[in-house]
Amino acid sequence: MIATSSFPIIDLNAISRTYTRPTGETVEALRDVSLTIERGEFVSIVGASGSGKSTLMNILGLLDRPGSGGYRLSGEDVEALSIDAQARVRNRRIGFVFQSFHLLPRTSALENVELPLVYSDRDDIAGLGEKALAAVGLADRMRHTPAELSGGQQQRVAIARALVNEPDLLLADEPTGNLDAAAAEEIMEIFQTLHRSGRTIVLITHDPAMAAHSRRIVRLANGRVISDEANAHAGAANGRPILEAVR
Repeated sequence: MIATSSFPIIDLNAISRTYTRPTGETVEALRDVSLTIERGEFVSIVGASGSGKSTLMNILGLLDRPGSGGYRLSGEDVEALSIDAQARVRNRRIGFVFQSFHLLPRTSALENVELPLVYSDRDDIAGLGEKALAAVGLADRMRHTPAELSGGQQQRVAIARALVNEPDLLLADEPTGNLDAAAAEEIMEIFQTLHRSGRTIVLITHDPAMAAHSRRIVRLANGRVISDEANAHAGAANGRPILEAVR
């Protein structure tokens, strides 16, 4: 079930992040970034290499802390939480999809998808793995290992794994980067379907063709937001049918 809240799912206020290289040089990865994303939005964050988009994704996913500024997730001041408390929020409320699939090679698709449930405090987890795989069109591949699946199918397994805890927020970091054009379009169709079913999706990408599938495009350069615009033509470039939503 997709949670509801009167608060924006993401509310960043003047976030900055500076790194120090081994040489002692400082790098301002993010500079006073403020961003609000409402529940149910499909937003792409785009920019060239070094623009700060991966740093922003890490902060959104509670994988890194900002040097200054505030981050509220559905109204909760998550930036101020302890490391352990952030880990619990990350497991229960945020799903991740990465460019590399990060699947365990000797386990089935279903076992890979069910792995986050091992660390979950949910009372009832029966059938969640099967439901997540069905949602990405892999109901007939549950017992296959990654080696028995195509690259696109492996990424579908990774998406199902991100969905299995029914998170509030889905973060996808260059999810089509290791796929050919046809498989990439299929993955973006899945994201569109998930968005239509009410999921909040933030896509990190350098590819304008992938960003064109989202409803809103935020552009970064030199650690700053330089534009934030609605995309009235989302999905229009792809005339292929969207997979049926499974909620």
